[in-house]
Amino acid sequence: MTPKNILESITNKSDTTEYYTPKPLGYSSGKTKYVVITGSVISGIGKGTFSSCLGNLLHLEHGLRVSPVKFDGYLNYDAGTLNPYRHGEVFVLDDGTETDLDLGTYERMINVDLVKSNYLTSGKIFKTIIDKERAGKYLGRDVQFIPHVTGEIKGFLRELAVQSKADVVLVEVGGTIGDLENSYFIEAMRELAYEEGRENVCFVNVVYILRPSALGEFKSKAAQIGIRNLMSLGIQPNIVVCRSDSPIPDKIREKISIYSNIPIERVVSNPNVSNIHEIPVLLKKVSIDKAIMEILSLKPKSKNGAEFKKWVGLVDMISKANKKIVIGITGKYTGVHDSYISIMKSLEHTAPYLGASVVIKWIETTNIHNQEDAKKALENVDGVIVPGGFGARGTEGKINCIQYLRENNVPYLGLCFGFQMAVIEFARNVCGLKDANTTEIDQKTPNPVIDILPEQKEIEGLGGTMRLGGQDVQIEKGTKAFEMYNKPLVRERFRHRYEVNPKFIKQLEEKGLVFSGRHPKFEIMQILELKSHPFFVGTQFHPEYTSRPLSPNPLYMGFLKACLKK
Repeated sequence: MTPKNILESITNKSDTTEYYTPKPLGYSSGKTKYVVITGSVISGIGKGTFSSCLGNLLHLEHGLRVSPVKFDGYLNYDAGTLNPYRHGEVFVLDDGTETDLDLGTYERMINVDLVKSNYLTSGKIFKTIIDKERAGKYLGRDVQFIPHVTGEIKGFLRELAVQSKADVVLVEVGGTIGDLENSYFIEAMRELAYEEGRENVCFVNVVYILRPSALGEFKSKAAQIGIRNLMSLGIQPNIVVCRSDSPIPDKIREKISIYSNIPIERVVSNPNVSNIHEIPVLLKKVSIDKAIMEILSLKPKSKNGAEFKKWVGLVDMISKANKKIVIGITGKYTGVHDSYISIMKSLEHTAPYLGASVVIKWIETTNIHNQEDAKKALENVDGVIVPGGFGARGTEGKINCIQYLRENNVPYLGLCFGFQMAVIEFARNVCGLKDANTTEIDQKTPNPVIDILPEQKEIEGLGGTMRLGGQDVQIEKGTKAFEMYNKPLVRERFRHRYEVNPKFIKQLEEKGLVFSGRHPKFEIMQILELKSHPFFVGTQFHPEYTSRPLSPNPLYMGFLKACLKK
């Protein structure tokens, strides 16, 4: 029976059937192919990086429409309330969805804008099921993991295929094989291959090849156990990607090949590299793209890979960069660098266009109490970024840093919370409002220059209560912001609850603070700058969310240019 007939026989059964596999209107098996990337027995080995680099190659080199989806086993509905210490950065999509940081990697590497349908958590699946059960959508059935949970997962992927009109849906399964929290998702992928046909679903298993320091040689047993566990769940990988700290010998690939029933040419070595942007080029050299297109009977839509050639050009620029820029990042999550990964990547992919590379100096602001501390902490930096964050810890240290940067003409870029801290510093030290603050930190401050957005005041709880996603920003002509963007209206992504208090805008402006970016209709300040400073810019939005390797955000470009001049 063909996949089309299987799907139709399942979908058209009455409510007495044991099958449940939703098929959206307009869906046709074989029109969209699926590449499912699974892990092994070790987490954090770079599945997201590999998946995004594979998407880069399929999209930029072959012109295929690629739509990635990340599955997180967490019961959180989205990533909005996750602590950066535990999970790294929360990345925000244009539609306001708060996601895992891997979605940011996907957007940057594949050069696409993603939507809420590109992110799936256990919480989202279970909420969908409970809502349907309460509404009687399961026709009185006892709702079970199989077929209902697995069915909703398959339905989610097919809906994404229809909405995105993708040639390939790239599915990254979070976690490791054997995790209870992703076991039903693995089962859903097995069922997907059964229903769609193996010619329409390609499984890629990413394993890690250990090299214990005491032995000095590679050991593949952990990878073999992971593959065996995956196969015991009914999934036969088509390709195995071997992550390692350096290239593995052929004898290791041969062991994996024998153990997993996979031709040795489809057991791929993927060692660590100094720069993520090199990986798509290396994957092309080992022909992993051709293997996947052969397995799925895909044909390229791009004849010359023009976009991929631009990517190769960027990799070449990175290798030739001969200038160093030292950027200080002041924050309170400096112990977990993934908390600022989009900022790091934006600096990393922007600097090569200026013939430079960036060295980051991490500055823990909880240890800064005065101007002398700030001077010492900011020694030998070419520019400083004060990033986003929540809560009181470390804020006075940030304000001390901003004062030093403003008074000593050091290039400054304040992002979201950094924008608000710049307003507070200016209000205190230039406008004379010594007790100026944000009501997020001090609800009783007599000079609340930063206050909660009016529409947020009636909302209780934390999840989903912020101003999120893409918003228009009107740029004032004759300002640094206009010089950088070179257009009067731009779209950037926001994630905040607090704003500049309109009651203080006139007073701030009279003392020289320029609000060069505003909301087109409402009195919401979105970019600030100082005319007398080489580069002192703050943004209520996060320009790192829209910065791409092939099109860096203008604010990052302007900031690094100013740092080079210094």
